[in-house]
Amino acid sequence: MVYSDAATALVGLREVHCTLAIFSSRTIQKQQQSKDSVFFRDGVRRIDFVLSYVDDKDGERKQERRRVFEANLVKVGLELEIEDKSESDDRKTYFVKIHAPWEVLATYADVLKIKVPFKANDIPDNSEMPMNWLSTPFRLPEPIMQPEPDFFTAPFNKSKSDFFLIEDRDKFFLPSTRNRIVYYILSRCSYIRDECGERDKKGIKRLLNNSTYTAAFPLHDSRYWTKSKDVNCDSDRYNLYKYWAGFFSFFKEQPLNLIRKYYGEKIGLYFAWLGFYTEMLFFAAVVGTLCFVYGVLTYDDNEWSKEICSDEIGGNIVMCPLCDKKCGFWKLNTTCNSSWQSHLFDNVGTVFFAIFMGIWVTLFLEFWKRRQARLEYEWDLVDFEEEQQQLQLRPEYETKCNSRKLNRITQEMEPYLPITSKCARICLSGATVLLWISLIIACIIGVIAYRLAVYAAFASIMKDSPTSNLEVVGPYITPQLATSVTASCINFVIIMILNLMYERVAVWITDMEIPKTHLEYENKLTVKMFLFQFVNYYSSCFYVAFFKGKFVGYPGDYAYMFGKWSKLRNEECDPGGCLIELTTQLVIVMTGKQVWGNIQEALVPWLMNWWASRKARSYPESLYSRWEQDHDLQGFGQLGLFYEYLEMVIQFGFITLFVASFPLAPLLALFNNIIEIRVDAWKLTTQFRRPVAAKAHCIGAWEEILNGMAVLSVVTNAFIVAFTSDMIPRLVYMYAYQPEGEMNMKGYINNSLSVFNISEIPLPNRPEDGENPLWYRDYRNPPGHENQYSHTMQFWHILAAKLAFIIIMEHVVFLVKYFVAWMIPDVPSDVKARVKRERYLVQEYLHNYEVEKLKIQLSQQSHSECTCTPMIYPSLTKHEVLSECL
Repeated sequence: MVYSDAATALVGLREVHCTLAIFSSRTIQKQQQSKDSVFFRDGVRRIDFVLSYVDDKDGERKQERRRVFEANLVKVGLELEIEDKSESDDRKTYFVKIHAPWEVLATYADVLKIKVPFKANDIPDNSEMPMNWLSTPFRLPEPIMQPEPDFFTAPFNKSKSDFFLIEDRDKFFLPSTRNRIVYYILSRCSYIRDECGERDKKGIKRLLNNSTYTAAFPLHDSRYWTKSKDVNCDSDRYNLYKYWAGFFSFFKEQPLNLIRKYYGEKIGLYFAWLGFYTEMLFFAAVVGTLCFVYGVLTYDDNEWSKEICSDEIGGNIVMCPLCDKKCGFWKLNTTCNSSWQSHLFDNVGTVFFAIFMGIWVTLFLEFWKRRQARLEYEWDLVDFEEEQQQLQLRPEYETKCNSRKLNRITQEMEPYLPITSKCARICLSGATVLLWISLIIACIIGVIAYRLAVYAAFASIMKDSPTSNLEVVGPYITPQLATSVTASCINFVIIMILNLMYERVAVWITDMEIPKTHLEYENKLTVKMFLFQFVNYYSSCFYVAFFKGKFVGYPGDYAYMFGKWSKLRNEECDPGGCLIELTTQLVIVMTGKQVWGNIQEALVPWLMNWWASRKARSYPESLYSRWEQDHDLQGFGQLGLFYEYLEMVIQFGFITLFVASFPLAPLLALFNNIIEIRVDAWKLTTQFRRPVAAKAHCIGAWEEILNGMAVLSVVTNAFIVAFTSDMIPRLVYMYAYQPEGEMNMKGYINNSLSVFNISEIPLPNRPEDGENPLWYRDYRNPPGHENQYSHTMQFWHILAAKLAFIIIMEHVVFLVKYFVAWMIPDVPSDVKARVKRERYLVQEYLHNYEVEKLKIQLSQQSHSECTCTPMIYPSLTKHEVLSECL
């Protein structure tokens, strides 16, 4: 069933009369009305939606569109009331207030199959936990946590409205449901006369895009800092601000049912997922902190760092220059500090934590499925996906698909996109995504080339620089630091520019694909944006972890990025090793992104709202109406929730893909998320207009993305431990190459370095002055050996050990992951029982309802013909709900 059927049904039921009145300035009347009123001037009809527009001097076409659009809204039964611009705070904006009467709500609730209560839930709640009193400090008041009684629900059927528990028609449908229904109508209402024949000229979205209307939004029910003065109006916004959005409530549970009631299921699911993710991070943060503490406690047992720092060993080892010509020789003991720092993260505890996180990810995803299944039942989202696919088509899909075909299930003609057109659009979209991913990879290669090119330049400039003589900061102002800082700034600018550009491209190509439903649209956009963000944010970490320092060659035969003609010698690892550099990169990118994101999320909307409401602040509060207050707030936007998910999923990647290099990453993420929940709650409650309520049965494509990242994280962490850290070479040395046969690391540094004859360095690579002999990090035969400078047998033993470790770790973790996933059912047993009972009750009560209704009809007919009572049906047990309905 589509929009035209619903409209026909409404017109057939009754003729709706609504007066479109434009009132002149009536300050007295406006002062009499409460500034927080969410009702029409009569104080009875609730405002379900508000449209605003500015009447331009040369906007005759816009005036005609508005006139036709509003007339069509009246035809389908909506009631409108217009506020003149003279009563607005800027004296320019008109406001069209929309009310949906019962007939409209009932008809479209039937069309959208909205579930409503028909019987109080009679299943006892046995979810009390032992020692539940311990959670008392974290609880919220019961009316806030459970704002509504629990009912069994069924899809609304207008012809059987007396079957449902309807006490008050004005309050039967929640405000979030009312604004969802009105937005459904607005999205499908035409703004061109029928005789024009332009089918795609419909929908409030197009009218907003062409500036016919400036905004379209449902109203908040009160100011966030005070309750509504209208006794007929709830103050859910105030309760959310008081119990949820305050930062000092960070240790309290979230009122998910109230969030769902006020903002809809889709936003409710996001905060439920974010809260559950934060709870699970607590366990990962505890284990990660213990692994870090283990690194601190074993600080003094670090034998290889002692050898590096000692004057007898590290002070006598001269290392190869890190670049050609301009870089000089350096002593190994100059890396003393970075060696000690590396031990904090590169130890046996890190290997354990990498395995633990592989299992933690599985537990997180499996327990979330169970939590999500419980919310699906409690929030009436079971079987919602089928309704979404069949009933809630995107208006753009309906208007752009000119072809029609017969739906074999509904036996109705429905729009569809031909397979040839669909394939062509998908191919073009995929090619565009690959082009942009290639662009970001090219930019990253350019940044790497920049680092290689300027390192030698900075080394030459700083060689005799006065800054090197400074006592405090002199040792830290190095070519490595200058190169890293400038390259990071360039990389940051590139990331921001490409993000800004790609965001619009992603929306454009997703629109071009013409997805069928809103769910399909969001899933397609999610995949496109995530692929780009994945490359954008993680590429530098992947480069440091798996490429930097792996293809450098040796002093006599260095490897170059674009060949020897480029003179761009491949980067070697930082003197402290690549793992500490990966740790540094991860900390900077992760914490910087989180801190900047939270500041931006809180500050930008506040500043924009402050500026937008500057004129209204000069007027008395009694003249600042509810629709004007909300109009001056920021619009949440179609992609508002999308960016919140994207931010958290990118963080999830940081704490899973590279956690072997930084066990404290879950702890940083935990602190961030505790703040993130309250920042998101605060800005949604105070700085944004009320979003249009939407339903969603799950977190969408993000769930598959999280599953994919969970699998990838096992592989990346295994490779980080094997190839980025020095864990495997140390173990091979201790068990197989320790000269004294003892289980210790004495002599490891000498064993891990190779010797090169400085006289054999080619002239283009040779520094300006030097010493002899020369050492470098590798396992190669010394000069004079029959296979000089080729890899030793120890190198191949270490490589074999690394590959064996990867295979063993991956298989062990994957086996445990799949076993845990098999052991934990996706849907709790009590939820399955409740779903089955609800379906059974729907069938039973509907059957009894029809039987009782037919008995009453036959009884009335028989009374008009004879005085006897026909015994056609046997006596049936009457349920309490039937007596209420009949």
